[in-house]
Amino acid sequence: MDDGLFDVGQSAAGTGDPVPPSRSADAYFHPGAHAPLAVRMRPRTLDEVVGQSHVLGESSPLRRLIDGRGESSVILYGPPGTGKTTVASLIAGGSGRRFEALSALNSGVKEVRSVIADARRRLADGIPTVLFIDEVHRFSKTQQDALLSAVENRTVLLVAATTENPSFSVVAPLLSRSLLVQLKPLEPADISTLLRRAIEDPRGYDGKITLTDEACDRLTALAAGDARRALTYLEAAAESVEDSGGEVTVDVVARSTDKAVARYDRDGDQHYDIVSAFIKSIRGSDPDAALHYLARMIDAGEDPRFISRRLVVHASEDIGMADPTALQAAVAAHQAVSFIGMPEGRIPLAQATVHLATAAKSNAVITAIDAALADVRDGKGSVVPPHLRDGHYSGAEGLGNAVGYRYPHEDPRGVLTQDYLPDDLSGAVYYNPTDHGRERQISTTLDTLRGIVRGGR
Repeated sequence: MDDGLFDVGQSAAGTGDPVPPSRSADAYFHPGAHAPLAVRMRPRTLDEVVGQSHVLGESSPLRRLIDGRGESSVILYGPPGTGKTTVASLIAGGSGRRFEALSALNSGVKEVRSVIADARRRLADGIPTVLFIDEVHRFSKTQQDALLSAVENRTVLLVAATTENPSFSVVAPLLSRSLLVQLKPLEPADISTLLRRAIEDPRGYDGKITLTDEACDRLTALAAGDARRALTYLEAAAESVEDSGGEVTVDVVARSTDKAVARYDRDGDQHYDIVSAFIKSIRGSDPDAALHYLARMIDAGEDPRFISRRLVVHASEDIGMADPTALQAAVAAHQAVSFIGMPEGRIPLAQATVHLATAAKSNAVITAIDAALADVRDGKGSVVPPHLRDGHYSGAEGLGNAVGYRYPHEDPRGVLTQDYLPDDLSGAVYYNPTDHGRERQISTTLDTLRGIVRGGR
């Protein structure tokens, strides 16, 4: 192990006997004066954390974990630079437990099982363990499965961090055994606070340099809610003025970050303005404008997975069933970018952009699900009709469950008259296809289907 990653702990379980040398969470998360600025400025206490108030309230489960009172394992999910590692460090530092860390990039099942075996032995002596796993989405199913028993039995308190949607990247049994906490991109005011703190704090520049308001705004815009990115750009800018005790200006920022700032925010527009223009150009069926904004994001170094995720959302939100292949194209582009990376990833991104921009448009799908959700949230929708309930268990028939259900395949048309909605929503219509693209055909088909199912024709 690297020097400095172990220190002598406190007494074990109040016995007065020294705890075996323990990896220091503080040393892992705050490795020293020569670390990058973003690491040096990582909050050491909850009071230093900015943003994420939606999950850090006084009575929140995450707050209890940080205070050392919680026992649930946690999966921290959110974009880069939103504080996942910071929260993990606070949990590890405030829990009084032994700290262990694994990276999914260089750890396998063997390493996981070894850490768990050590944790089990320590637990027998009254010494609990916090296991931090960064980028847990990179763990295979087998590696994640190796954690299940230890998490369920609380042999370890797992703190896992991921930028990928856990519903798709984390196995369901592990997900069900953990508290899922979603972190959001930081607000501009939060990013500005972090930048100003880095200028004044001894861990940063200790007031030896200054930052103009314009430069702070520019860095905040470029950060796009990513604290790490903001501090990394500040550090690059500060290198050119630190020795002279000078001032970080917009020009200094632009020079130090090459062409990224100038290209991404040439007219003062914000990161989300570019994304908004990109999506609106696709929605407006202008592939040339869409490609322009795509190029600006690519040239600025935007995470290509962020772009592809926006394409996936747009494919369903603004195209939907007017061209069902749009979603396939967007998902394929996301997968392609994920495993080939950049710069080649620009090609499938461009292909998906052109596909979506030239596709027939319809918002009928999002309108339908939002209307259905509105009814549910208004308390509409009584009990599931008895004939639709599960009948695959002893006694179901006696309760009237599944009795009277008509099997559609018994009708030569594959569809027959039958009530599917709860009684208080009888006749409700949520999906109204347009006459654009494939939805024109769907509209005709749906009229026929609804006529048979609801009207007995």
